Amino acid sequence: MKALLCTQFGLPETLTVQEIPDPIPAPNQVLIAVEACGVNFPDVLIIQNKYQFKPELPFAPGGEVAGKIIGLGDQVRGFQLGQPVLALCGWGGFAEKVAVDADRVFPLPPGLSAQVAATTLYTYGTSYHALKDRANLQPGETLLVLGAAGGVGLAAVELGKLMGAKVIAAASSEEKLALCREKGADLTVNYETEDLKIRIKELTDGKGVDVVYDPVGGKFTEPALRGMAWKGRYLIVGFANGEIPQIPMNLPLLKGCSIVGVFWGQFSKVEAKTSFQNIRELMAWIQEGKIKQHIGRTYSLEEAPEALRAILDRKMLGKGVVVI
Repeated sequence: MKALLCTQFGLPETLTVQEIPDPIPAPNQVLIAVEACGVNFPDVLIIQNKYQFKPELPFAPGGEVAGKIIGLGDQVRGFQLGQPVLALCGWGGFAEKVAVDADRVFPLPPGLSAQVAATTLYTYGTSYHALKDRANLQPGETLLVLGAAGGVGLAAVELGKLMGAKVIAAASSEEKLALCREKGADLTVNYETEDLKIRIKELTDGKGVDVVYDPVGGKFTEPALRGMAWKGRYLIVGFANGEIPQIPMNLPLLKGCSIVGVFWGQFSKVEAKTSFQNIRELMAWIQEGKIKQHIGRTYSLEEAPEALRAILDRKMLGKGVVVI
């Protein structure tokens, strides 16, 4: 089979498409013929050996896939050959086939295409877990989303609006902010041309925001934290900026606010029952048309390094998907 391999840790341009043997599913695994694989920020980290999980070389990146089951391990029950599924594989998805633990595989809801399915779990799963489980976002509260035109950011804008919040989207260009408004953002901030802390105060009449969703990090974290309301919740989702910020710890003290970590990958394993319920709710909303993934571009397997480079350079609007 063909796979996009990381043979040495580095940047996307070091990845190469190669022919490798088909994977053999372990007793607790299913073998999936991949039709589509989502492109996510962890893929960029994992090929540089900067992610929490560290596969052995060589490996293919790509953590969320959709396709059909073509092989079953001896201990697998509840699935059948030919069944359409989506799955969280962690890595290995930028390939024609991947073996995945059965407890990380989910039946594909009727009417949901492989491309949409493969771009749903990471973004909506992360954002819904963050807003629902970690922030306990309430109707009428104000939500600030940083990096709001990226995959998880755009999902947070859409979900925040659906959950009844007033949504402020912050991004680095007018093109990105226009997309955020299409997804329901009430107000927007261009944090490359505007002072983020001042604009937060202006847009909230001095009160500040109740929840900050931050997948960016870097220079935007401190001004966003300074714009928190009393008893606000600051969600640490990731560091797309490439810089892990140093937070002055007197700020949460003075504002009575919480700084909350969001690690959806670990949550989906440790609290699998709650995670599965979240996924069921998200799938229902997708089928009902209440949320809709914005796929910015599709890529072939050979073009997948371009997709990873677009994420690294923060040029991806919405979500990218590799079609096998």
